[in-house]
Amino acid sequence: MRCAIISLGSVSSKMIVTALSNYFDTVDHINLKEIEISISGTERTTLTYRGKSLPTYDCMYIKGSYRYGMLLRSITQYFENEKTYIPIHAESFIIVNDKLLTHLELDKSRIPMPKTYVVATVESAKISLPKMKFPIIIKLPQGTHGKGVMMVDTIASAKGLLDTLSTLNQPFLIQEFVECGGEDVRCFVVGDQVVASMKRKAAGEDIRSNLHSGGVAEKFEASPAMKEIAVKAAKQLGCDICGVDILETPQGGVVIEANVSPGLQGITKASGIDVAGVMAKFLYEKTKEKLDGNKEAGKKILEQEITYVNTPVNNSPTQDIIVKLDFRGNRILLPESAMKLSGFTPENDYIMRVGKGKLELKRL
Repeated sequence: MRCAIISLGSVSSKMIVTALSNYFDTVDHINLKEIEISISGTERTTLTYRGKSLPTYDCMYIKGSYRYGMLLRSITQYFENEKTYIPIHAESFIIVNDKLLTHLELDKSRIPMPKTYVVATVESAKISLPKMKFPIIIKLPQGTHGKGVMMVDTIASAKGLLDTLSTLNQPFLIQEFVECGGEDVRCFVVGDQVVASMKRKAAGEDIRSNLHSGGVAEKFEASPAMKEIAVKAAKQLGCDICGVDILETPQGGVVIEANVSPGLQGITKASGIDVAGVMAKFLYEKTKEKLDGNKEAGKKILEQEITYVNTPVNNSPTQDIIVKLDFRGNRILLPESAMKLSGFTPENDYIMRVGKGKLELKRL
C-alpha cells in the first residue's frame, strides 16, 4: 500500500513518516509549500508537486499550520474520493482553525465549553462588559500556541485592550474565565480512543499552558468522562486524529480548543507512549479496511453489471442498471455495461435531456 504525508516538515511529521514506514510499502513525505493547484473552470482541477502530478495514494495524512488552512482544505478536497483514506475531512481545516467556528460546531452536539460571547464590534463589547464577571478571557478567532489569548481582570483594562483590538477590524471572542491554576489537559484522539493524554501547566503567572508559550507537560491519565468528551468533540469536528484541550472544573471537563495538526514531541515525552506508532497502525488498519471494502463493493457492482448485460431485454425499450459513475472532473465516463446495452458508437450524434438528478441520452 502507498501512503503520503503532506506537511511543513516538522519534527512531529518526520516521526510519523518513520512510523508509517513500518506498515506501508511506500511512504512519501511531501512539502506543503511546494504544492500547486491549477483551477480554470473549464478543465479538470490539477494538483502538482515540484511541477509533476502526484501518484495515486491509498492513504494521505495532511497537516500544517492554521495559516495554510485554505490550502490544506483544498488539497484534502482534491484527494477525497472512494479510494483514498484521509483521516481529516476537508472542512475540518477551516472549522478547527477558527475558534468561533469550533465552538459553533461543538455546540451542535452539546459538548461542554466555557460560556462564550461572539462580539463583532468594540462598541457592542463595551456595552456588555458591566454584565460580565471578571476576570474574562478575550480571544482572537485564529491563532495557535496560545497566541491571541488575553486575560483581563477589570472593566478598565478590558476597555483599553478592546480599543487596541479595534485596529484589527475583526470579530473576537469573550469567554468566561475558568479557574484551573493555569493548567489544562491535552487529549490525543485517534479513532474512537484517547490514546495519550498529558497535563500542561503555564509558566509563572501566565494563563497559557501551551508548551510553545513556555508551559510544561507532565504525565496525566484523563478520566473516562474526559476521554468521552474528547472523542465526541473530535468526531463532531470531522477528525479521526485530533488534539482536544480540556479544562477541569468542579462540574466536569470543558473543551476550550482543538488542534487538527497536533504536535507529538510533548505528548510522547510526557505520556511515555509512542503516539506516532499508534497513529501509523491506525492509518494502516483504516486504509486496509477501506481498500477491502472497495474491493467487495466493486465485486458486487461488477456482478450486477454482468447480470444486467446478460439478461434479455424482452423487447423493453429501456432497462435499469445499477452502476457507480466514474467522474472525471466535470465529465462522466459511461460504464461498459451501458455502452453494450445502448449500442452507442462514436459515429452517431445524440440528443441529451438533462434535469435535476436526471440525464437521458438518445441516438439522433
